[in-house]
Amino acid sequence: MIKTWILVANASSASLYMNDGPKQGLKKIRTFEHSASREKASDLVSDRPGHNRSAGNGRGSYIPQSDPKQNEAQNFAMKLARELEHGRTTNEFQRLILVAPPQFMGLIKNSTGPALLNLVSDHFEKDYTKIDEKTLTGHLEGCIFL
Repeated sequence: MIKTWILVANASSASLYMNDGPKQGLKKIRTFEHSASREKASDLVSDRPGHNRSAGNGRGSYIPQSDPKQNEAQNFAMKLARELEHGRTTNEFQRLILVAPPQFMGLIKNSTGPALLNLVSDHFEKDYTKIDEKTLTGHLEGCIFL
């Protein structure tokens, strides 16, 4: 029997579900929280940007190379990818369905290797993290027999 994992995620929270086969429904196996992604960008950096002198009497400030919120989302995507990779290497599932908003979906896919991406049978670029299991089941019944 093919075991399917379903990852429903956004930049600050995720739930991992499992389906054991037809007529088995969804079973939540793990929940992840990443509260840093909910913080304001100014709260994620330790201090104000530095200043530099420019020609003449002007001054300017350095612009950070990357957005702190984007960095936190990337860290969370990498954590989720490690969890999925661990499940793959321990043969806990044979099929994977990803559900995440478009930008976070890209971060997850960029954080995973080709062996894990080969197990992705379907993906939905939606944020379903705040819906109940019954509604989620309705959205997924087109790709999995629940």
